[in-house]
Amino acid sequence: MEFHKIARSGQIPEGVVRRFFAGEVEIAVSRSDGEVHATSNYCSHLDCLLSSGKVTDEGLLCSCHGSVFDYGSGEPLCPPATRPITVFPVREEDGHVHVGIDAELAESAMRRRAVGARRLGDPAS
Repeated sequence: MEFHKIARSGQIPEGVVRRFFAGEVEIAVSRSDGEVHATSNYCSHLDCLLSSGKVTDEGLLCSCHGSVFDYGSGEPLCPPATRPITVFPVREEDGHVHVGIDAELAESAMRRRAVGARRLGDPAS
């Protein structure tokens, strides 16, 4: 697994969610209780941007329909989402945030619920 420097620590203040990229991988990065969390940026319910969501005591709240995801596992804690989001390992060192990404995590994070009218798994997608 390769760790990518994606931000300065100060760019991720307590209680804020921000969007960053590691190559083509779009990541929602947040800080809760001093700990930095990194997940895929798309809600597993309807692909809403999690970087537009909110940090809560329970987890990352999607602003579109109110799903909440566990910071550690990515599991949905509150409907309507029923599938987990991708969670990345994070290191915070020397004033920078590093996110661990391998091919499997990258593929999982870039998988979207729908592409236009097609769904993943359809031959044309």
